Amino acid sequence: MSKILILNGTQPYEFAPGRLNAAFVERAKAALEAQGHEVRLTTVAEGYDVEAEIENHVWADTVILQFPVNWMGVPWSFKKYMDEVYTAGMDGRLARGDGRTADAPTANYGMGGALEGRRYVLSVTFNAPKEAFGDPDEPFFEGMSVDDLLRPVHLTAKFLGLEPLPGFAAFDVMKNPSVEADFARFDAHLAQVFAESADVAA
Repeated sequence: MSKILILNGTQPYEFAPGRLNAAFVERAKAALEAQGHEVRLTTVAEGYDVEAEIENHVWADTVILQFPVNWMGVPWSFKKYMDEVYTAGMDGRLARGDGRTADAPTANYGMGGALEGRRYVLSVTFNAPKEAFGDPDEPFFEGMSVDDLLRPVHLTAKFLGLEPLPGFAAFDVMKNPSVEADFARFDAHLAQVFAESADVAA
């Protein structure tokens, strides 16, 4: 079985204290441990040690990033975590510089990641409804997918050398929640993703 790091990137607010994302995290941890995986969990808003988090990334075969999408990106405390942890890991543990060399100073930017062979999963929650995505007639996202919107997060993972596994999204979680259905989809998604990733590793 594999080693999995789960990052709960929620920033609690009075109007959104983070219970749903915490529930997804606990479901993932319980299900994956029941399958025999070794799991480490960091709840970013509760504080973290930069050196320990670098070691967690080096240790992990897969990183699950769980967070609510705030203002079209990760919550500020999760961005701070990335700034601190990933920058400190640029010493060769998470990335070997930015991928360029003195011999080719304009080529291969972003390809210096040191976590090759490891994977990541984005699991996110939205106030936006599912119908807001993938429809060119919707005026805000104009046909964008969830992955289009979260491209900076995907690129950050790619910068470290991580490879994507299929992501998960729960939609309309504040105005029209369907929590039990979302939990059922999440459980099935995790089972499928980690069964498939085990097959690839074998």
